[in-house]
Amino acid sequence: MTDYKEEQNNEIEALQSIYSEELEVIEIEPYYVFALELSSAAGEEPQDDTITCTLQFTYTPKYPDEAPQIEITESENLDFDQTKELNRFMRETAEENLGMVMVFTIVSAVQEKLGNLIEEAKEKILQEKERKLKEEEEIAFKKFQGTRVTIENFLAWKAKFDAEMAELKQKKQSKESSSKKKTGRQLFLEDQSLNESDINFLPSEENAVEVDESLFQDLDDLDLDEELDIDDDDD
Repeated sequence: MTDYKEEQNNEIEALQSIYSEELEVIEIEPYYVFALELSSAAGEEPQDDTITCTLQFTYTPKYPDEAPQIEITESENLDFDQTKELNRFMRETAEENLGMVMVFTIVSAVQEKLGNLIEEAKEKILQEKERKLKEEEEIAFKKFQGTRVTIENFLAWKAKFDAEMAELKQKKQSKESSSKKKTGRQLFLEDQSLNESDINFLPSEENAVEVDESLFQDLDDLDLDEELDIDDDDD
């Protein structure tokens, strides 16, 4: 018959010698309750991303044939998903070691797991940085490359371009026609009424003026020079 109490006492003594500073016995009766503080930086200088957690074990009446109760009472740099993963990991480890004292095995596995969680967290940060960098590069490349030309978008662009050019041309012609002044020659050539206006000044047969030529026959007898001389003397 297995003496569970004796096995439990023997394991506590072994754990106290191994984890003299980290182990704290909280209760002895009716069953041992004790806590162990673990760190991902075991034996090294703690860093800003160091994970620490406190595991609390409670023996059951038939431990080690039954798994002990295990819970994480305190933690630092351990998020919700990591805590959930760690609890699952401890339960699986306990199930794998039923029938033998297992606290040291569980603690050692958790210690290694904390180190893995640190590496996974660093890898996620690195992957996120690489993803953002790749995303920024793709955006920059798209800006540099522009829109890829296809038959469809080229024809759409061409139709829009032709419409805009036709509109600009029409506006330009309209502006030029409204602002451009015609020369007198252009007006003359365009206005046929001006061709007839001068004709109106020419005498017609009905309005012809008769000139009496006899009035001018004696002009040669006039001494125009003498009259001019007289006028000069008067001056």
